[in-house]
Order: sequence, then structure tokens, then C-alpha cells
Amino acid sequence: MPVVEEVEVVVAHHERATLRVGDVFLKIDADQTRTDVEVEAMAMAPIPTPEILWRKPPVLALAALPGTALGRLGQPSTASSAAWAAAGAAVRMLHDAPLPPWPGPRLDDVASRLDGECEWLVANGVLPADLVLRNRRVAEAALRPWIPVFMHGDLQVAHVFVADDDVTGVVDWSEAGQGDALYDLAVLTLGHEERLRDVVTGYGTDVDLTVIRAWWSLRSLLAIRWLVEHGFDPAAPGCEFDVLKSRM
Repeated sequence: MPVVEEVEVVVAHHERATLRVGDVFLKIDADQTRTDVEVEAMAMAPIPTPEILWRKPPVLALAALPGTALGRLGQPSTASSAAWAAAGAAVRMLHDAPLPPWPGPRLDDVASRLDGECEWLVANGVLPADLVLRNRRVAEAALRPWIPVFMHGDLQVAHVFVADDDVTGVVDWSEAGQGDALYDLAVLTLGHEERLRDVVTGYGTDVDLTVIRAWWSLRSLLAIRWLVEHGFDPAAPGCEFDVLKSRM
């Protein structure tokens, strides 16, 4: 009888799921537009990405990357300063690449969505009104015109893989598009503020830290409702609630 690989559920909710079977990741997405973006973005990206093994909608099969994730939200990162700097350098390479042909988020849409999420958080008693208001004010600094770059769009620390202080690949490109460079840097360092200096060092140019901190607040405010509705816990230690509280 053939040996059957164990199936690991990496993430699953009503929009999409990712399974691991041995060295293969199977991404199942109800919205094939997201998969289209992911496939095209990985083909365009000048940094390492997973090898596409095959695609049979709604499934995309990707080869596992060598190395380990740079870190996890809510957990201390054991990666070295050099690895974090390497991540910053990889992000800079991406941002210097030609823009993808499809648009990214519009500033007005981000501002409108932020207002709606803040209203929901207060109306439903998810967070104290003063905490939401304070972070809404901090977030204002991010709501300014930006020069668009090739943005990953969901550059969570868990999406960057490293080995021997080198970046071996970046996963989950379905949110890629034209956008704000500082948004990627903020998402990468969300909940890992102590690593920001390393990332900026690797990025190799001056950045506005006030805007990065603003994106920490904005990203957290926007994410909470989605996380709650999809079975995740933004109140876990070191996660979105704590990020917002740290701005107080």
C-alpha cells in the first residue's frame, strides 16, 4: 500500500484554504481573480517566490520554500538582525521593479473603509472608543498621496522565508499591486517594532517612521473585523489589539 503524506491545514476559512501535503502547498480559493493576481505577480517579482507546480482551478499547487518563516505575529522572532535586514533588502528590490499593470488600493477608498471599520469597532463594543479614536488619529499620517511601487500587499512576517540569513522566498501574492512602499514595510514589522531598524537598514534608504507607525494603526483597525468573522483572535498577545494599545 502506498504511503500517504499527512495533510496539514495551514489556514482555512470560508473564502480560501491552504493545505500542505509533504513538500506541496495546495491553495484553494473561491475567487480565481485573486489566484490570477498571485500567479502573475510571482512571475513578475524580482525576488524568490514558490515554484508553481500546477494549477487546476480552484486549486493552485506550489512547492514548499526552503528555510523557515522570518517570524510570527504575537511571537518573538528568533531570526537574526541580518535576516531581518535581508528581508528589507528584498522588499527594496521588489519596490524598485516595474509596476504591475493592474491598479492597487485608492487613497479615498482606504480612508472610507477606515471610517467604516472604526464605526463598527465602537458600535459593537469591540474596542474602547478612546482607543479607536487615538489610533484613527495616528493613522491619519498614512492617508497621504504616495508614489506607487510594486507592492506585495500582505507582507506579513510569516510570508517571508529565510535560511542562513538570506531570503529564500516570499509567499501569498494575491494582494499584490501598485501601492505605498511604506505599507509593505509596516506590515512586515507589525508587532515586531524592535525589528524596524534592521529592516530599514536593509531597505537602504530613509523612510518616514511616522508613516510606518501610522500604517501599523491603520492596518490593525482594518483587520480586526475580518479576523473576528473568520475565526482568528486579534486579542491574542502581541496581535492587533496589543499593537493598537501600544500607540497609547
